[in-house]
Amino acid sequence: MKKLFVFLLLVAGCASPKKETPLSAVPNVDPSQLKLYVMVNANKMAIAVTNFGGRLTFLQVPDKYGQFADVVLGYDSLEQYLKGNPYFGAMIGRYGNRIAKGIFTLEGKEYQLATNNGANALHGGPNGFHNVLWNAEPKETDKGQSLELTYVSADGEEGYPGKLTVKVTYTLNDNNDLIIDYEATTDKTTIVNLTHHSFFNLAGEGSGDILGHDITLFADRFCPIDEELIPTGELRSVKGTPFDFLSPRLIGERIGADDEQLKFGKGYDHNFVLNKSGNELSLAARVVEPVSGRVMEVWTTEPGLQFYSGNFLSKSEVGKKGHVYDFRTAFCLEAQHFPDSPNHPEFPSTLLKPGETYRQQTIYWFSTTTSEPTRR
Repeated sequence: MKKLFVFLLLVAGCASPKKETPLSAVPNVDPSQLKLYVMVNANKMAIAVTNFGGRLTFLQVPDKYGQFADVVLGYDSLEQYLKGNPYFGAMIGRYGNRIAKGIFTLEGKEYQLATNNGANALHGGPNGFHNVLWNAEPKETDKGQSLELTYVSADGEEGYPGKLTVKVTYTLNDNNDLIIDYEATTDKTTIVNLTHHSFFNLAGEGSGDILGHDITLFADRFCPIDEELIPTGELRSVKGTPFDFLSPRLIGERIGADDEQLKFGKGYDHNFVLNKSGNELSLAARVVEPVSGRVMEVWTTEPGLQFYSGNFLSKSEVGKKGHVYDFRTAFCLEAQHFPDSPNHPEFPSTLLKPGETYRQQTIYWFSTTTSEPTRR
């Protein structure tokens, strides 16, 4: 295998390998510690990751004609990440998605989390893992060139119990796999649900809406939600609903249907229950952008996948190269345990106890319609 390479930009203002801007002072963030790491494989696929929030800021992949484009939304400078959409490309924790009222009970004790989505806790709270500085170390691994990110979350941070020690590793290989490995340990029983939150547009960021993307989700069921986007506890069959993506369907084909669930989410913003029996690595989703021919598959060990169709993006969101990120100009596929699981004992458990190690792996694999049809 041709050797991959990494280079490190020590300028804080740069979010893609092009532009530099000065960084203003930010509470709890030392500008001198902000760094950007770039990996390029033998096929010229490239990614950039910053230690601020473990964010993927740049993802360059080819189309069926060999033309490259950046397919993730984001900004030209880190300063914009500090002021803009909090989740573009971010590492999410301690708990991805929502917890109702920010409240859960663990071992007979009730915990109140920081709330940041109305009355609910979302993506670990306002100062979750997306808003902290991670320690970063480039490494050579048997999988490819990697960037290892570590962070220690103090007992009580954002209201969560236990000191949580987290390691997240991004790996790019010559198979055009972007591999994300997660590990965590705790000194006190706690809850953990880590995920990654890139906003994708396979036509290229800033290329308009994503309604013409074909998507397949390998899930017979999904989690219905209430008006506050909290799961009701039901695991509903997708059969006969706009949530049936067991065969390829356009994202926009039924997104405007007269359906209560679509109205609650303003489109798709739901957890899909993946068809699997355990924590084996399996295919969760396949997305095709027909004009460019770009294909992305999501493989994961997690039981759920949040499909979000960019319903809360608006014209006020201006990103890379001045591109306007309007309504439904990106989609997210977040491998995860189910939202609000601590309040639904019937859902797969998100408990982590001392002496145990939380592990999961999610792979985003990129190809084209003219290359091999499946990853494996």
